[in-house]
Amino acid sequence: MKYIYLCRHGESEYNAKKIVQGHIDTQLTEKGIKQAKALGEFLKDKNIQKIVSSDLKRAYQTAKTVADILGLQVNVDERVREMHFGTWEGLSYDWIYQNAKDHFYNWLSNPVKHPLPKQEDPHHFEKRLRLFWEDIKKSKEENILIVGHGGSIQGLLCIVMNLGIECLWKFRHDNTGLSLVLSNNSKDEVKFINLSFHTEKDFRLL
Repeated sequence: MKYIYLCRHGESEYNAKKIVQGHIDTQLTEKGIKQAKALGEFLKDKNIQKIVSSDLKRAYQTAKTVADILGLQVNVDERVREMHFGTWEGLSYDWIYQNAKDHFYNWLSNPVKHPLPKQEDPHHFEKRLRLFWEDIKKSKEENILIVGHGGSIQGLLCIVMNLGIECLWKFRHDNTGLSLVLSNNSKDEVKFINLSFHTEKDFRLL
């Protein structure tokens, strides 16, 4: 039985500024680093044997912070990077709400039917995540941490739960929110989604 933990990166510069990121390569804020450290401390007793991260800085920094605490190396795999959001990358959410609110909410309800201009094809996005997931399940390690992005982590959960990629934004993953999938040869089972109490303000490690 594999225990596969799925984690979104810590707070990034563009998260703090409320700007769409996608493939724009921003770094963690001070808060994001603290979140990553809290995550690492939380995972100390989980016997994590392998860490796999997106190649984008905000995910890699999160993974490296956890890896340093756990005494592990980070394996980088660009297949778990965020979806490319086309011409909306770099736009503020304030601008979107003022100028394209209806399109934004339609896209959230179904990114296949209502794509963003020049965004990554959702089915291509789903395919690269599915290939990534199949390779993860072949890993010899039993306890694995995957550090990705809101879209890529939720996309993996859609795959595990046999939901279409149309459901990508039906739920959310907070910064360093943690989900757990139990996996064996016959099935995958989601145990919890978006556990995040380790990032609460009163958590002593912050």
